[in-house]
Amino acid sequence: MRTHTAPRHREGLAAWLMVAPALLVTMVFALYPVADSLWLSLHHIFVGIPHLGSPFVGLGNYQALLHDPVAYQAFVVTLGFVVLSTVLELACGLIIALVIHERFRGRGLVRGAILIPWAIPTVVASQLWRYIFNDQYGFANLLLFGDRVTEYIPWLAYPSVAFAVVVLADVWKTSAFAGLLILAGLQVIPDDLYDAARVDGATAWQRFWHITLPLLKPALLLALLFRTMDAFRVFDLVFVMTQGGPGDATQVLQFYGYQTLFTEGRIGYGSAISVAVFLMIMVLSLTYLRVIGSQLLERRRP
Repeated sequence: MRTHTAPRHREGLAAWLMVAPALLVTMVFALYPVADSLWLSLHHIFVGIPHLGSPFVGLGNYQALLHDPVAYQAFVVTLGFVVLSTVLELACGLIIALVIHERFRGRGLVRGAILIPWAIPTVVASQLWRYIFNDQYGFANLLLFGDRVTEYIPWLAYPSVAFAVVVLADVWKTSAFAGLLILAGLQVIPDDLYDAARVDGATAWQRFWHITLPLLKPALLLALLFRTMDAFRVFDLVFVMTQGGPGDATQVLQFYGYQTLFTEGRIGYGSAISVAVFLMIMVLSLTYLRVIGSQLLERRRP
């Protein structure tokens, strides 16, 4: 028995030693900030007022968050942004994946060109879209009115238009990422299924609806998971393009937390907002992962 347990013990020790660096990095750069934010959210901490100290208030910041009308408005805006951007990105990503999955001359060039928006840094893309819809020298007004600078539309001054522009900028940038995930799902679908469907007289729409779409469910759910998580964390788009305005039309939770932390100096309350966003993302992620796991199990069943 000792001769069998000793090699297993050494293998287990070697495995832990190889995993230890990754675990250490994860704990330092991921788990510690989350734990520290959670601890800060349980206190009243104000920058610039040291004599108040940091009294422990328990869940007081979270109770205040539940009754904060600005936070509620930011949550509604965030939820609307998540739903609209995710649905549009999945739809555009599906179209992109279907196009670049086909064989045609110059497919490699098209695939590379589609990835350009995703490769551009978000801050640069945000500034690009901000210039496009600038009321004085933006490209949108140039298309409508030409060089007549006396006539222009202040696009980002209208709440609904500003919100739509932020969504449009996010869809333009990240649809290619969703397309890559969906393309990976398309490439594992056997061609024999399509050949058999053609022999049976199925149209292109019938092949897509009854073969492609059902077999793409795991890939679609995976793209939905990543895009939902990323949409909930939106900050840089709003920070560069609108600063949460006009009014609170583009005020998302992450930007509200940033303003609370760094503009108002309310460290405890701002940390509570960040923790709340983290908990919402975690719940959504666990839900999606459970659904994805069930879909994979259904595919493996004979």
